[in-house]
Formats: sequence, structure tokens, C-alpha cells
Amino acid sequence: MTPAAASAAPDGAPQSGNSGYAEAAVGLASWWQTKVAQAGLEAVAGDLLADLEARPPAQLSTSDHTPSTTDPWALGTAYVGSLDLHERAQHGRHYTPRDLAEHLWKMTRAAMGFGVDDHRLPGLLRDPAVGGGALLIAPLREHLRASANVDPSLVLSSLPNLIEGIDNDPWAVYLANVVLAAEMLPTWARIPSARRRPLPELVRVGDGLDPDLSPAHSWIMNPPYGRQTLTPERRAQFADTLFGHANLYGLFMASALDRTAPDGAIGALVPTSFSAGLYFHRLRERLSEKAPLRSMMFVHDRDGVFGGVLQETCLAVFTPKRARRTTITRINGHVTDVVKVPSPRTSEPWLLPRESRDAATAAAASSLPLTLRDCGWQASTGPLVWNRRRDDLFARKAKNRARVIWAVDMQDGEIHRARARDSLRYLTLSAKNDESVMLLRTPAVLVQRTTAPEQERRLIVATLNESELTANGGYVVIENHINVLRPNTAAPSLTLSTLARVLASPTFDRLMRCISGSVAVSAYELEALPLPDHDVLRAWNDLDGTELDAAIESAYRIALTS
Repeated sequence: MTPAAASAAPDGAPQSGNSGYAEAAVGLASWWQTKVAQAGLEAVAGDLLADLEARPPAQLSTSDHTPSTTDPWALGTAYVGSLDLHERAQHGRHYTPRDLAEHLWKMTRAAMGFGVDDHRLPGLLRDPAVGGGALLIAPLREHLRASANVDPSLVLSSLPNLIEGIDNDPWAVYLANVVLAAEMLPTWARIPSARRRPLPELVRVGDGLDPDLSPAHSWIMNPPYGRQTLTPERRAQFADTLFGHANLYGLFMASALDRTAPDGAIGALVPTSFSAGLYFHRLRERLSEKAPLRSMMFVHDRDGVFGGVLQETCLAVFTPKRARRTTITRINGHVTDVVKVPSPRTSEPWLLPRESRDAATAAAASSLPLTLRDCGWQASTGPLVWNRRRDDLFARKAKNRARVIWAVDMQDGEIHRARARDSLRYLTLSAKNDESVMLLRTPAVLVQRTTAPEQERRLIVATLNESELTANGGYVVIENHINVLRPNTAAPSLTLSTLARVLASPTFDRLMRCISGSVAVSAYELEALPLPDHDVLRAWNDLDGTELDAAIESAYRIALTS
């Protein structure tokens, strides 16, 4: 396991050396000597500074500590583990477990069209946020193994043209160079000592988002995650893929789009939020145009993998070469084949099943003509952020107070009164714009924004009807853990009561799981839910109960087979 994410300054400038490296570097020279001995070079090599072109950014430890393992992933684990937790979170530094690194390379290699027997790299493979080099170990090993019958001097001298890592952390860069050089030792051993040159430097300090980076044949990356404040120059650089907040990993994906060979690939270990979130809709559009999704593997269990990363995570591979189908798999100790679905070709949230039973639903929904937005409904988030108005919340009703509806008040399709929130039941309308901003005066469909992982349903829906409003003086306040659906036209295709029943149907609960693997349900994702044409929707208004559930399933089956 090694870190595979660059520490990212707002302007991409290289960071200074990390004091945390001191702990990880203890025994590095001994580790190198052990690797040299394993390659049969103990009599003629073993001096880390003499054996490598790469130079450390500061003096190496002279400790004779004996490493407990020769596994190259262990060095990266030690490095990331030695860093301050705040620093790790601030700069998005995480390590890539060996199994995920190797799976991502297999997926990327397959997308590049590697032959069965020849795994030599066809062109430059670049990792723009290389960290400790985890993602480059497997391709380097395969290339060296496939080049066993080639002059070893030529093999090593050609490597800088075939593998490149970039990172703005000088210590991580040196660590990656040591790790990758260790992979070259068996090839180096085949060269007579008199002709042996220092092992080439494959990783350099730099900005992985540099607009002047040359094209590469293919890319592989586990980029840093997290929102980032961008300089005007950086925002202009990515203007065609940005919308609202910038997340670093999206910038790294976008940076590779116009710099990949026609027969190349982009492999990325990233959160799945790019496939559904509003802030990524322009990136999805560009990916669909330039490098459609070829394969995706959902990482089902991230415990112990990415500390502090709460989002669903995936291995995703994109290729400029068009593909009609996208292969979906899942890894949870072992790889599970899920399905092949039509490759997404839209800026709308992508429909990607996490389980094989949802494959038909995703395939059918991808062909439907409308969205909830098209059908006359708009979604928004409840305006009350309670901790900002804590002093205005009370247990009792009084003049100039409005009842608050909390997410826990929603049960069995109706609005109840959860005792857990009775101490915060009423909001005093003290702010100047409270009446226009806080008060909901019309019937609406309410959907919880967040559900617990153990809950059976992803979509928790309730109807706020006219009688509920009347009982509370004609208005209520909705807190911000609830989405509010209201008509955006005088005659929406689905009535309020039908919409609530449609969203509460089993089909739509599974459909939401194809859009997002997290427990969050955003207003944007709700508005983008795919639906059949207006005539079908109007016919649903006359159905109830199991008849409506059956009609919904039938509509999706028809879409699938038409």
C-alpha cells in the first residue's frame, strides 16, 4: 500500500518536504540493500545514493533498522501513516491498497487492447498524482517481464519514455523512485557491472495539472480528493468541465481528456460522485464526448482503505475509442460480475447498477425520454439549517412561530410528530426574509435527503397535503435534511399524490440506487430521475396500489425491449 494522491496546493505549486517522511525513511537504505541482495547483486551494488539517478530532497537516515518486509507497498503505508491526520485530510492524501492498484491496471490494460502474451507498454503511461508509486508497480513489472528477451540496457534506458509519475511532494517522489527502481533490479543484474548505469528516474516533482503537459498514451491515477479554491488561471484552464465548487479529482480526470492517444485509456480510482452530482455535469458531458466510460468497478467496502473518505469509491476506465457497452463489476474481497449496460452518453446522472438485479432497470431507464423536471416538478432543499437558528427554535407554539417539519417526522408516507424533535418544534420568524424564504404554503412531496445504510429503502417519501397545512395555520418550515418537490407548471403530468406513490414504489427505490451508491439523495438527482412519456404518466394518475407498481414495472420492461 502506498499513497497515490498528490498533496495539492491551491495553485499546484510543489510543497516543501514533509517532516513525516523521517519516520517512514528509517531503514530505507537497509530496505534497498535487501532488495539488491534478492536480485543477486550484493557483491557489486547496494548503495542507494549511487544506484539511482533520483536524489533525495534531504539527507537520508543512516539508521541500520532492518525492514520487516520487502513489500514495496509497505513503504507507502508507512509514509502516509506517519503524516499528521489533518495534513492527510487537507491535501487528500490516501494510499492505494495493492489489490485495488492491480485491479485498476488490469482494467486499464484491457481497455488499451493489450495482447494475451505481450504486455509491453505501447507508449507513455502517466500517473499525474503518483504519491509513493503504487499504481505504476504492476505495469512496470509486466513490461519488464515481457521484455526479458530484449537487451537489458535498452530496456532500462527506454523506461523514461514509457512510464512517468508526477507529484508535488518531493519526499513522495523520491520514495516512488526507490520503489520503482527496486522493480528494475533483476533487469539491472543482467547487465555486466562495467556497463551498468544508475537506474533511471521515472518520477519527478511537478504539477500534475500543468496545462503544458505533453500528451501521454494512457493515464492511471488515484488523484487527491476534496473541494479546492482555484486561482483565476486554474479555473479558466478547466472552465469547460467546472460548475460551482471544484473538486480536485475532477480536475485530474479532465486534464487527461485531450491528452490521451486514440488507442489509449484513462484509469482512475475516484469517488463515484462524478457520475451523478450536479457539480460534475459538465465533466460528464466532456467524458461522454471525449472518452466514454468503458468499465467501472465499485469498491464495496472501504474500511481501512481511504481514511476520512466517506463517499462511495470506484475504479473507472475511459477510452477515446467508442464502446457501446460499459462493464460493471464490484469488489468486496473478490470481484463480482454485475452486468454490461449501455455506455452513458449524457450530462445527466449516469445509471450504473451496483447489483445485477438492477441491471434491467438501469438499461430500461437509460432509454426513457423524460425526467422528473420535464414532467412538471422541481426539487429544492429545505431552507432551515437548524444550528444556525438554534436560538429561534422552541418547543411551544406562539405568535410569529411556524411549525418545523423534520426528516424524522416522515413515516409511512405521512407527516407525523417525532418526539425526539419536540424541543425544537417551532421556529420564530425573526429574520427579515423569513416569510418569503422559510415558509412553505403549498402542498408538496417531501423526500428525505439522507437515509441510514441499514434502512431498507433509499427513497423515504411523504405527502404534505392541504389539510396538514391548514392544521398548522397555512404554512410550515422544512428543515434542510428534506427535499421539497413542487410543481413548476400549472398541470404537471403526474399529480402530487401519484408522484408520491411513484417515488415510493420498489422500482424507483432501486432506480435511485443505480444513480447514487451513497445514502444521500440530492434535489438534483431527484429532478433527473428518468420517466416515460407524458401519456404513460397521465395514465398512472388513475391507478393505485399494486396496479400502479405493476404499471411502472411494465413501462420499464417495454422500454428495455423496444
